[in-house]
Amino acid sequence: MILQALYDYYQRKLAINQIDPIGFLTKEIDFILIVDSEGNYVDFENHQVQAGKKLKGTRFRLPSIGKQAQKHDNSGKDANLLWDKSEFVFGVGKNGKNKLNSFVNTINGFYPSPPEDVEAILRFYEKEMAKEYPFKTVLENQEIGELVKTGRPNFTFKLNGNRTPVINEAHINEAITNKKPDKIKLGTCLITGEINIPIENTHMVTKGIIGSQISGANIISFNKPSFLSYHKEQSENAPVSKTSAEAYTKALQSLINSEHNKIRVTDITILFWTEKKTKEINPEEIFAFLVAQRTDEDNPDKGVQVIESFIKSVFTGKLSSEKTNHFYVLGLSPNAARISVRFWKAPSVIDFGLNIKKHFDDFEIVHGPREHKYLSLYQILSSTALAYKMENVPPNLAGAVIESIIDGIPYPRTLMQQCVRRIRAEQNVNRTRAAILKAYLNRFNKIHNQNEKEITMGLDTNNINVAYRTGRLFAALEKIQEESALPAKINTTIRDRFYGAASSSPVTVFPRLLSLKNSHLKKLNEGRKIYFERLIGEILADVSSFPTNLTLNEQSNFAIGYYHQRQDFFTKKSEKETTEIESNNI
Repeated sequence: MILQALYDYYQRKLAINQIDPIGFLTKEIDFILIVDSEGNYVDFENHQVQAGKKLKGTRFRLPSIGKQAQKHDNSGKDANLLWDKSEFVFGVGKNGKNKLNSFVNTINGFYPSPPEDVEAILRFYEKEMAKEYPFKTVLENQEIGELVKTGRPNFTFKLNGNRTPVINEAHINEAITNKKPDKIKLGTCLITGEINIPIENTHMVTKGIIGSQISGANIISFNKPSFLSYHKEQSENAPVSKTSAEAYTKALQSLINSEHNKIRVTDITILFWTEKKTKEINPEEIFAFLVAQRTDEDNPDKGVQVIESFIKSVFTGKLSSEKTNHFYVLGLSPNAARISVRFWKAPSVIDFGLNIKKHFDDFEIVHGPREHKYLSLYQILSSTALAYKMENVPPNLAGAVIESIIDGIPYPRTLMQQCVRRIRAEQNVNRTRAAILKAYLNRFNKIHNQNEKEITMGLDTNNINVAYRTGRLFAALEKIQEESALPAKINTTIRDRFYGAASSSPVTVFPRLLSLKNSHLKKLNEGRKIYFERLIGEILADVSSFPTNLTLNEQSNFAIGYYHQRQDFFTKKSEKETTEIESNNI
């Protein structure tokens, strides 16, 4: 299914000329060597351009005759066609003679009857290799000689007088099409279903997966006997035709190179794309905002506008036209020379849309006016980690949360556990952490505790859950302490000293805090005293006794109750208005 989706994506991009055709790839060329029709060296063109602090070559569409286009093996016999690193083009460095011979032999193998420009290049090599010191003019050139000797820069050729390099000529495609593979193994392609078609033995590598080898890694690879079945060699165990293998790897590389279809979270590289172009909404844009909260620098509110438009389309039923269209999400992680598939999701666009809306609804909670309306996955995960750093997020948590969002299933228990730990360690219940706990509990209760009251977005005075009530009480006692100290500022509140104990074993803390509360109330004016006494009475009305211990789920309820009550204190209602209301009700 993954390879089929990637293959279809390739066909879709190829139709609009946004991806390289089979047999070609786009890569940097640093220098173009110019030779005349007799094979004499004329000059070179420098195609390096400044990219930050480094020089990079200019991108050209190059012939790709095998996986060496992305990664050479150690044989020194896998040169590219009419372009390559200087170690192959000039035979410099370790095993240079074999590499040089491989470069010339490759040209001869693809051109039994070479056209004029290719024949000129072969003459150039015939003349240079006959000399005592081959390629002396290039290797001793003051501008590029030392760089060429490193073996790193990419070279190709141009016939003197021609405007374009030889790699851009039409005969390149003909040579690749007409070349018959040395060894042909026929089979049935798993992607297209074609039978008796040449099967690719080793698939091309993919570069850019964070943490994988710089030279690239494979998503399909059989390199040890223990991986093989029925005496089949290498990728015959997952037979894919040569053209299909190149197509899916090009699609995969295109997604990895994309700025719009790739996001990295912890060690996971997440790729996402739609099966077909959508009409009403763009799931790719929504997913990018969901995970990373990407915004347009020229329009910082664009992300919110995208989500608002998306939610509106869910309500109006516009998504119904996308029942047969799918949205793909592929999570990849490094694993030595391979790429591991962490998760693969392929919901219909309408199911994706409904579950994303469900996620935003679950995480909706009262918050300050300056905070983002919607929380991204980065905000959610970093709030559960030490110092809010993504590298401190448990390795499997990000993938599990993404799966919960896309599938609409309960959030992983690890998310709640991590959140509670950070709250207790820092004594800080912020908007994101309260939203995490609310979302986790509501989804958990819908399956396991269906009689439990759903946690609301803001303060719920009708919620009689004891843990929720004790959390509210703790917030009220903290507020009393803060107001009693005005206009002075308290360096340490009861939250700093007692939150951990109050949220886990209330009976050990609250009797003492209620006793201390009386001394704090004496410092308030009469109206505020009455307000807080009534508030505490309302909170404790349904609490017969303080619990001895609270489970993690109950500690989550405690944190939400605390957060709800604190937010309610800071609504747009002045102290004077509150006092007057309470005094008039005496």
